[in-house]
Amino acid sequence: MPTVQVTFLGHAGMFIETRHGSILCDPFFNSAYFASWFPFPANDQLDIAPFTKPDYLYLSHTHLDHFDARFLRERVAKGARVLLPDHPLGLVERELQALGFTEFIHTRNAQPLEVDGLRVMITALNSPADGPLGDSGLCVDDGDVRIFNQNDSRPVEFEALNAFGPFDVHFLQYSGAIWYPMVYRFPQKMKDALSSKKRRTQMERALRYAQQIGAPHIVPSAGPPCFLDDDLMYLNDFDRDPTNIFPDATVFLEMVAEAGFTQGHLMVPGSVGTIGEGAFEVAHAQPDAEVAAIYTDKRGHIEAYKARQEATIAAEKASWPRGQVEILPAIKEWFEPLLDMADQTCLGIDDRLLLDCGEAAKVVIDFQDRVVHDWNGEPCRYRFIIDPALVEYCIVNHLEDWVNQVFLSCRFEAERKGQYNEFLYSFFKCLSPERIQYAEGYYAEQAPEQQLWECEGYLIQRRCPHLKADLTRFGEVADGVLTCTLHGWQFEIATGRCLTSDDRRLFSKKIEESEVAQPVASASADD
Repeated sequence: MPTVQVTFLGHAGMFIETRHGSILCDPFFNSAYFASWFPFPANDQLDIAPFTKPDYLYLSHTHLDHFDARFLRERVAKGARVLLPDHPLGLVERELQALGFTEFIHTRNAQPLEVDGLRVMITALNSPADGPLGDSGLCVDDGDVRIFNQNDSRPVEFEALNAFGPFDVHFLQYSGAIWYPMVYRFPQKMKDALSSKKRRTQMERALRYAQQIGAPHIVPSAGPPCFLDDDLMYLNDFDRDPTNIFPDATVFLEMVAEAGFTQGHLMVPGSVGTIGEGAFEVAHAQPDAEVAAIYTDKRGHIEAYKARQEATIAAEKASWPRGQVEILPAIKEWFEPLLDMADQTCLGIDDRLLLDCGEAAKVVIDFQDRVVHDWNGEPCRYRFIIDPALVEYCIVNHLEDWVNQVFLSCRFEAERKGQYNEFLYSFFKCLSPERIQYAEGYYAEQAPEQQLWECEGYLIQRRCPHLKADLTRFGEVADGVLTCTLHGWQFEIATGRCLTSDDRRLFSKKIEESEVAQPVASASADD
């Protein structure tokens, strides 16, 4: 008898049924990113009732094509126990608490955990470049069958995964989930060459992951998105264009077949995969001819989908604010305090960005002088051309992550001189003191210099052991106790003992009279 069944819900969504309970993973049914992304193939006609009362809920990260807040709020039973990735800022937990979920199972990165007979492990990635400050993949073992839902994540350590396996089935991303290079104002030949390389390398990377994991069966998932707005329809890969970064699953499965080391399977919304007795069999909810037509007549499938969603797109556009806020003063008030904290980030960018909102505003974000001001014609290495309504939306809603709304929407254009700069896009994920402090701490840890500062006659570490906040900015001392005001964690200066938690400790060394105090930080961090 089979022990596990997986119903594919579209994009990265799946419903895993085991003898120890069910897991709903990353459901995505409503549009994302200003109604630019929709799941492909279409899942808007799928009967979702069987999947709304899972025993467990897993959200890999908070990108909107994985974290469908409306669906989670309106349709998913709040009694589901949430399997939480070990992310530093707890973004998944916070978002789900706001939606009404109350039962959380905290996991540790790459450490197996048994929950009522079900063995799970979540591999969490935590660099500023990973998703919205974090991404993850889920491993499931019911005693006979093991699944790895890699999702969008790109793990770099495989020891724990190899120890958890061997896996029977591996679900993984293979298609584009980015705005590059389509939004860039490059010459068309250059853009085509970059897109061709991107299309090829992203599928080759997926194959390398499949080879490393070694499962006999793989399922392409987590993309591509479908674009139904007239302004974005050109992004769909209607005709297997070698310069399109959004190939569909059939294109990748042909590459899998040529590689020959594993067997690939096509799943569309409603398909059920049955795992057991060394086999993986897929049964579609509709006749095979209808499934094939999704790909042989992709244009027809998308045009029909578009007709069903036109009202959704129109309502989204009508909701965008226009003229509700003045962009320049709002950005200046918001961003300048963050720039003041962002030593490593500003050093990494080391230039100016022009935020071009047309006649509404042309705003310079100067990462060298750490100021925001009106554009006076000065050269800027980077330029984003964005509809002012989308910038106003971010301001009105105080979105702390513009990547997870504006940039992934592909509803903007960009220019740059030189290469891609990870620090620049990471800055736009970190538009709060908490987020920027985490990113700064992460970057500081990559530097070889130990960062210490003098406080109350002691040399202590500059970064809070909790979430890396800069204690020279957020630390307050009273009665020998240092409090990090960003999250309220407290440390006894004389001993370094944490008064808030048993699993943290502050480096602290008393300065003897003969010793010379070390600088607050390395020159590279402060210059």
